[in-house]
Amino acid sequence: MDHESRITLRLPSDLHAWLVAQAKAAHRSLNSEIVHRLEGERTAAQADAESP
Repeated sequence: MDHESRITLRLPSDLHAWLVAQAKAAHRSLNSEIVHRLEGERTAAQADAESP
């Protein structure tokens, strides 16, 4: 079963504004944008860990 966790996240205001703009450009919510970016980083980290 897939579970979700809620967190409180503090961001510098300039980073928040940039993420909001990126989310709007991609037609995603701010939450979806953050999750999308974190999943991309996780995938990249896993690929780096698996490469020789």
